[in-house]
Amino acid sequence: MFVLGTAGHVDHGKSRLVQALTGIDPDRLAEEKERGMTIDLGFAWLRLPSGREVSIVDVPGHERFIKNMLAGVGGIDLALLVIAADEGIMPQTREHLAILDLLRVKRGIVVVTKKDLVDEELLELVTLEIKETLSGTTLAEAPLVTVSAVTGDGLPELVRMIDEMLDATPPKRDIGRPRLPIDRVFTIAGFGTVVTGTLVDGSLSVGQEVEIVPPRLRARIRGLQTHKKKAESVPPGSRVAANLSGLSTEDIKRGYVLTTPDWLRPTAMVDVKLHLLSSLDHPLKHNAQVSFHSNALEVMAKARLLEQDELKPGETGWAQLSFAEPAAVVKGDLFIIRSPSDTLGGGEIIDAYPRRHRRFQAATIKGLTSREKGSAEDILLATLEAREPVETADLTNRASLSPEEAQQAIEALASQKRVVMLGDKGPRTLLFSAAGWQRLSRSASQTLTAYHRQFPLRSGMPKEELRSKLKASAASFPPMLQLLAKDGVLVEDAKSVRLPSHQVQLNDQQKAMVDAYLKSLGQSPYSPPSDIAIAAELLDVLIEQKQVVKVSDNVVFLSSAYKEMLDRIMSHLKSQGRITVAEVRDMFQTSRKYALALMEHLDEQKVTRRVGDERVLR
Repeated sequence: MFVLGTAGHVDHGKSRLVQALTGIDPDRLAEEKERGMTIDLGFAWLRLPSGREVSIVDVPGHERFIKNMLAGVGGIDLALLVIAADEGIMPQTREHLAILDLLRVKRGIVVVTKKDLVDEELLELVTLEIKETLSGTTLAEAPLVTVSAVTGDGLPELVRMIDEMLDATPPKRDIGRPRLPIDRVFTIAGFGTVVTGTLVDGSLSVGQEVEIVPPRLRARIRGLQTHKKKAESVPPGSRVAANLSGLSTEDIKRGYVLTTPDWLRPTAMVDVKLHLLSSLDHPLKHNAQVSFHSNALEVMAKARLLEQDELKPGETGWAQLSFAEPAAVVKGDLFIIRSPSDTLGGGEIIDAYPRRHRRFQAATIKGLTSREKGSAEDILLATLEAREPVETADLTNRASLSPEEAQQAIEALASQKRVVMLGDKGPRTLLFSAAGWQRLSRSASQTLTAYHRQFPLRSGMPKEELRSKLKASAASFPPMLQLLAKDGVLVEDAKSVRLPSHQVQLNDQQKAMVDAYLKSLGQSPYSPPSDIAIAAELLDVLIEQKQVVKVSDNVVFLSSAYKEMLDRIMSHLKSQGRITVAEVRDMFQTSRKYALALMEHLDEQKVTRRVGDERVLR
């Protein structure tokens, strides 16, 4: 499915031409019919001799409605640049041509209309002027045809020319992430809310759940039409009308995007390669306020120039555009910027989710250049390095690649050891660049070194504390630890991690304190003294080394005594089925204090369970 778009000065016969070709009047508003000119977007369709059916978007030519023209020109496959033979090149002809050039529309036909109003000599002069004007633009080699919408002269040749050019036009890409930039919203009685647009990057089907971005509203497709014919599904490149359930027209406006749920995130800032029109009479200054147009979107933005303080007419440079409100755009989208009265320039979005950059940074410019001109591998790596770690699905979206392209590139980068993958392959796999993984490894090592220095008597750092320090998610942390352990950066225990070189070392004084403490516990193993003080960290060392077992705040047993007591209690429970605190007290000739502390500890360890005044095995 292909889309044609008209362009040209007001009253040069664009709508009349579309009606002559299709039999459909694209002017749908009463005001348009009264004033005799297109104000908003008009739509029609044409069946060609080859049998293919193409959509036509008719845009307004008046300078006051350039914003409406920009909402329709995005996503067209073939431009019809309409120029009236009796007037020739006019101001909006040049502005529309500049817009087509900025949007890289390389396929077009120059249609000279109203040939019935001029003689051959004037027609030849107009043709020469047109060719001179097109020189140096993307339409420099565009074929030219002269027509009259009134007499029909030249129309068959134009139709044949359209068909031939579309034969050589590649189909729209399908990367499985459909986007319908919404250019119209209206209600049909009995059906409800309908939105229209030109579908890109994927297909839509009836019954499918969709999301409207930026507001992140969910809906379901009740019906689809293309060229007023019902369809169960529509491919990318189609002009689509989608009937939505669950939303009203007040919820949606032009510039929103209909897509599949949970992948397209609104953004407040984009990195762009910006080209300024050479016809401007003034430069674009750093932090200038502009209006940003991409597909059907219009939003105010601040242009932060990254390489200079001003961009002169005809120059190209890197910039960050900060939006006044969130927008739904992706890498690779083309755009136009305007002042209130002039088209200033345009370019391509290189990163839809960047961090705020410092200006005049060579590394930033190098990364942006890689993402603009590199291979799929270069683009993925540069995107990853700019904001890592990133999950595979998110990286694929950021790089605007198909899942298949992205997976091939990721696997190639991983085999070259330029990318580190955490966990099994899949959309949630966490990815680091090789340099990013080295930075993480150094950070983990430095964090553990500092911890061991601060707490030399602790065997390791709690895992959760390290996760917090590394700012890792709960899902990514386990495979991260596994790889860090495999790389020899750390040693992982049940609840803590440590450097491989770390060992708890007691000095002579500490050893003496530990020996005295253990000796005191051993003198009365079932009723150990609770009034002998020992530093909390030394006690933790003994617990970690499994020399003692702490059963309550003030009761600590030697491990050997604890094991003996546990074995005897278990034997009793297995033979008798239950035991009381008094029986435990008598069994070990101790006091209730120690027996109760021990049994409550076994309850906490889920060895026993209290039933009234007795304990039973769990």
